[in-house]
Amino acid sequence: MFRIIVALAAVVTVLALVSVAAADSAHFKKGSPSAVKDNGLTFSQTASVAGLGNGDIVVTLSITNVQPTARCVNPAGQTKVPGQNPAPTTAIGGVAVPGADIKNGTLTITVSTAAPSPNPIPGAPDCPNSSWTENITDMSLTKSSVATLTFYSDLNGNGVVDSGEPVILSTTTP
Repeated sequence: MFRIIVALAAVVTVLALVSVAAADSAHFKKGSPSAVKDNGLTFSQTASVAGLGNGDIVVTLSITNVQPTARCVNPAGQTKVPGQNPAPTTAIGGVAVPGADIKNGTLTITVSTAAPSPNPIPGAPDCPNSSWTENITDMSLTKSSVATLTFYSDLNGNGVVDSGEPVILSTTTP
């Protein structure tokens, strides 16, 4: 009888562990992620995800083919000619989320990209000469922009959340 109870307890323990592991299957909640929001010099995107587990995560937002708009200012402080806009670039941002902020494996988060840096652009390469100042005044999405929102977790259990451990990602064309 004792052996049966021990065997039954072992089976129940294994099933409990399997159900906890199964709960760790991240997925976007309905209607998520949101459309990318243009904030002028930055962009942001909101997402609600379930099935994350309760460990620390890192969430990144990367948007390719973003078009900067620049303005040239002469040494006297006057804007005489519009800047020849710099080449398209990538806007990137991220946030670390401690496991304590994840409630029952669910998280709603807004991630923003960083503003262009450096701004003004050293040497004013798109202005009449290098004594001018070139300021980025806006960042715009283009028809070829692609936004990738990625959630990373410590999948291998080494205590470090790194880019080799994506849990879930969303790729959208804004």
